[in-house]
Amino acid sequence: MIEDIIKISKEAGELIRNAFGKAHSIEFKTNELNLVTETDKASEKLITDFIRKKYPAHGILAEEGSEANKSAEYLWVVDPLDGTTNFAHGLPIFSVSIGVQKNGEAIAGVVYDVMRDVVFSAEKNSGSFENGRRISVNKNSNLNHSVLVTGFPYDIKENPDNAFERFIAFLKQARAIRRLGSAAIDFCYVANGVFDGFWEVSLHPWDICAGKLIVEEAGGLFTDFGGNKIDINSKRILATNGVIHQKMIDVMKSI
Repeated sequence: MIEDIIKISKEAGELIRNAFGKAHSIEFKTNELNLVTETDKASEKLITDFIRKKYPAHGILAEEGSEANKSAEYLWVVDPLDGTTNFAHGLPIFSVSIGVQKNGEAIAGVVYDVMRDVVFSAEKNSGSFENGRRISVNKNSNLNHSVLVTGFPYDIKENPDNAFERFIAFLKQARAIRRLGSAAIDFCYVANGVFDGFWEVSLHPWDICAGKLIVEEAGGLFTDFGGNKIDINSKRILATNGVIHQKMIDVMKSI
């Protein structure tokens, strides 16, 4: 199954790459910050058509509305283009993210970094990989030496869950903070040791499913802001190398 996920992720990535830099038909979902293009929809159709043909008994949950048999034993959780704003504005940082759950537990995940042609993958209890090379989180234990990454939800202007205050607090504690615009890629950069930690509010299952498994199989921790175990429906996400996890929780608690 992991080879099938990688294959269809790369096919969707090729579709996206061929559309990059061209004029797009842009629609808005919840507000003017939440974009969707014809390429998001085309990528989703490519992926879901494949699932329905190859794995007809499996369920589907995808960002642009494709759903099928969500109570099935196997559920494919799909973000056909994570980083649509980047894509629409010509910034080459976006991905395809596909996770597969069995009875509610992630067993496989792939994030395809489209413009770098890099495949991040993981299977339950089998480790995480970057283009076939095993990866692991870094061992930095000093929050002051950390490079963190975050994202802002589409309702950021309403400052949900004290997002501004959390950002400022970490700005004072960390070496640097980055915001790439693709949560799926952020998770993979935690998994391979580039970033020490990630936090964000109001993510969705398709943002989380593959990345969570990749971080955990690389030796990282993935919890809510209080350190509690979470699933793909959780809204307060903290992913780290594990060593600075409690230190980031302590900053969260100070807000």
